Amino acid sequence: MNMIKLICSDIDGTLLNKERQLSARTIDEVKRLKNIPFILISSRMPKAMFHLQQELQITALPMIAYNGGLIIHHNKILASTEIALKQIQKIADFCTNTKLHVSLYHNDQWFVPAMDYWAKREQHNTKVTPVVKPIIETLKTWNTEKKGAHKIMCMGDKDEIDALVNFIDAQCKDSIIAYRSKDTYLEIAPKAISKKTAIELLLQKEYPNLSLKNVMAFGDNYNDATMLKSVGIGVAVNNAKPQILALAKHKTDSNINDGVALFLKQYFN
Repeated sequence: MNMIKLICSDIDGTLLNKERQLSARTIDEVKRLKNIPFILISSRMPKAMFHLQQELQITALPMIAYNGGLIIHHNKILASTEIALKQIQKIADFCTNTKLHVSLYHNDQWFVPAMDYWAKREQHNTKVTPVVKPIIETLKTWNTEKKGAHKIMCMGDKDEIDALVNFIDAQCKDSIIAYRSKDTYLEIAPKAISKKTAIELLLQKEYPNLSLKNVMAFGDNYNDATMLKSVGIGVAVNNAKPQILALAKHKTDSNINDGVALFLKQYFN
């Protein structure tokens, strides 16, 4: 009897092809395994994941957004962990003296100070349009509404990103963690969460008869490390970071060659 009862997959660099879309082969394979819940787990916001759920015909299933900072099922929030306003202000103040772009996210809200190159690029990649609003105004509103950020995304020059990483390590490392998806992209999340903790919470709330050993997970980047190490079958795509390839017990072809679909077909054949 197969021990795998639930599948979790990262999106960017793992599930999507070089056009940042779901291939027909991937869609067909997920549909074939419709009796096994297929959970999208990503640093993306929910709105940037829902259209993928629609294509895969899994809108009735939960999703894990913001690296585990937000877990949603049927529009109901199962778990939410936010970056405090004090920490957001520290990041914003640091970036004021740089050319770094700062995006602020809360649930399905995405705020940018200007529709610059970085905002347009992310809009193209995620198919979501942000709200243009000065950071100071966004924080003022969130203070009134008692909100924080599920994620901060900083994009820009590599050297300025390096400096921001050093600043976070020196000033904020006890409360937030930064993941570098590429030299020019830095995703900042609450330190208390991870993809592993999110899966554990999801199992507790929605699948209480399952444990991590019943989960198969796919990933490619640093924020996938704890997930891939802790589940029953952790699979790295061939284009994953070297450290991720080294720690993963299982490997498959690259995302552009439909590695997730290939592994699923072989494993569940």
